[in-house]
Amino acid sequence: MEIAQVAAPPRLACPARPAASRGRRKGSLPCPPNSLAPGHGHTGARHDHAVRRPGGDDAAAGGRIVNGEAHAPEPASAKAPHRMAQRRGPHDVEEEAWGLLRELVVHYCGCPVGTIAACDPNDASPLNYDQVFIRDFVPSGVAFLLKGEYEIVRNFILHTLQLQSWEKTMDCHSPGQGLMPASFKVRVIPLDGDDDATEEVLDPDFGEAAIGRVAPVDSGLWWIILLRAYGKCSGDLSVQERIDVQTGIKMILKLCLADGFDMFPTLLVTDGSCMIDRRMGIHGHPLEIQALFYSTLLCAREMLTPEDGSADLIRALNSRLIALSFHIREYYWLDKRKLNEIYRYKTEEYSYDAVNKFNIYPDQIPPWLVEWIPPKGGYFIGNLQPAHMDFRFFSLGNLWSIISSLATSHQSDAILDLVEAKWSDLVAEMPMKICYPALEDQEWKFITGSDPKNTAWSYHNGGSWPTLLWQLTVACIKMNRSEIAAKAVEVAERRIANDKWPEYYDTKRARFIGKQSRLFQTWTIAGFLVAKQLLENPDKSRILWNNEDEEILNALNRMTDASNLKRRRGRKGLKKTYIV
Repeated sequence: MEIAQVAAPPRLACPARPAASRGRRKGSLPCPPNSLAPGHGHTGARHDHAVRRPGGDDAAAGGRIVNGEAHAPEPASAKAPHRMAQRRGPHDVEEEAWGLLRELVVHYCGCPVGTIAACDPNDASPLNYDQVFIRDFVPSGVAFLLKGEYEIVRNFILHTLQLQSWEKTMDCHSPGQGLMPASFKVRVIPLDGDDDATEEVLDPDFGEAAIGRVAPVDSGLWWIILLRAYGKCSGDLSVQERIDVQTGIKMILKLCLADGFDMFPTLLVTDGSCMIDRRMGIHGHPLEIQALFYSTLLCAREMLTPEDGSADLIRALNSRLIALSFHIREYYWLDKRKLNEIYRYKTEEYSYDAVNKFNIYPDQIPPWLVEWIPPKGGYFIGNLQPAHMDFRFFSLGNLWSIISSLATSHQSDAILDLVEAKWSDLVAEMPMKICYPALEDQEWKFITGSDPKNTAWSYHNGGSWPTLLWQLTVACIKMNRSEIAAKAVEVAERRIANDKWPEYYDTKRARFIGKQSRLFQTWTIAGFLVAKQLLENPDKSRILWNNEDEEILNALNRMTDASNLKRRRGRKGLKKTYIV
């Protein structure tokens, strides 16, 4: 049988340069003229640079990685003297963080385009932590925006956009058009037939090389959120108004809004497609993706330029916003009252006015939750599917529900009430638990596949991630409760620098640095800096949050009233049943 040849991953190239420059760590030539100029629209190809397709892995491609990725790690003492300090005050910690973040900046054609995920000087096997991740760069980008340094964010937005339109293939199958890469590298590639010249290329990964081979659902969502933040912070709206950027927004929306078999307005995704990028039983409709999806729809609607071609897309977007908002607020919400309602559910209900719409069995309520849920406070559960509720508390999804106004004001306050009431569980000695509680024993074996990295209270299975600090801060400021975030920042400041900025912490109270945690993790550093800057200038957090939409509220009220009226009328008018 004849098998079609699969195209090698594309690499975006900048102009050639002489071999004498090969040894430089950063590109020495500027980006092509006008390629990133404000308002520069593309009517033809989406790419400004030439494209190289060397194929194969790094060795086969003949390229070397630049910007601190492939070179031998420097000793800690030579890398940065301030890393060796043992006792630091708050100002010293912040100053050190800025120094580290700037060291992690990646350049392409002489321009800053992002930050690598981590740079532990003693890590001989960085895996993919030496790449620029879209998800990981967001707190770095926000930190630079708040500092008034806009160039790196602008370059990141436009260069990742240029990678979006490539058709990616794995095992002769291609994902939907509009997918954004999970990450990219900057490499130096020898020019064909010329040993004296090289060029820098952007080499994207759409998940075809990732552990588990899972495409990132959240990359495009984060890209739109960061694009809006750039415009609101810098005042430069010319980027979002560019033809190619508008096209990129529409491609992401069309991919997310595409019709499928699902009856729910939530996005159906697989395990590993978001921040929790390994098997953790979050497949289906995880809260994290729904909250980011809701924020993305609001941000995109705000930035889309009005034109005839956008009318249908905007109508579909508005319809989805209303349905998604109602679905999450109504069915994902859990507090003591709702838990007692679930405890008394009847099952196997068949009717339009069924109370137990998803056929949830009361025996699913875990024993830990009965004692854990506080009398005041609540949260959105992690997942909802037929006959299944994931009762775990997932921090990112709940925090971003506040930030995006997916949660009502009452629900937002209740989530923060829960954080305060369960401080020793969710924050403890380092903010903040990615989820609570951890999967243990047989449950861990069955759900994670006995994942040795996701053992109980480690990594994504109940580990503590300092990068969540910045999102906690935005949520608290939005609800006028910044004292909660200030307290969490103070907790982190006591040890985060002395611990060398770990990726995550282990144990139930976050007492130990994670067993496989990378040190000098970029989004740990950036998350801390964003939290500090926002507490000093709370008004700047507005670049990230979405206000409550009055039109959505009115539509929800009308939809609820009309639905109740229709069901009442429907029951009265249904006199006969027919078998066809």
